[in-house]
Amino acid sequence: MNAALALWRNYNHRYDDNYDVVETPKGEYIVCQTDEVEYINASFETLSKDHSKMDYEHIQNIRTDYDPLNHWEEITGMFSIAHGEVLRYILFANVLLERFIRYELASRGYDKDFKWVGFEEAEHIWLKDE
Repeated sequence: MNAALALWRNYNHRYDDNYDVVETPKGEYIVCQTDEVEYINASFETLSKDHSKMDYEHIQNIRTDYDPLNHWEEITGMFSIAHGEVLRYILFANVLLERFIRYELASRGYDKDFKWVGFEEAEHIWLKDE
């Protein structure tokens, strides 16, 4: 499993008992289905903590992948359907997309673990803990 998929599965299934994070003898981590843990015998990739150091070559590889991971397809899709002038404005005006994302998440009423907490609590979580 590649590191990007492991990171996504670790995040996406953080409360699902069907997946486990397994530490390798080298101190690296993988995410696999619980019933496969005892059969794992492969080379491992380090589980990245985030993608903040992603470069343009990495993005190009994601965009040109024949069968991209679903979360990359959704993320790139959000930008590919946006009008070019809007994208240029976002860069020109230094629009903080993180704040728009936080506002959107707050308006849905869920916490950081996707549990319903109500709109007031979600606003506190997403907008006040920045």
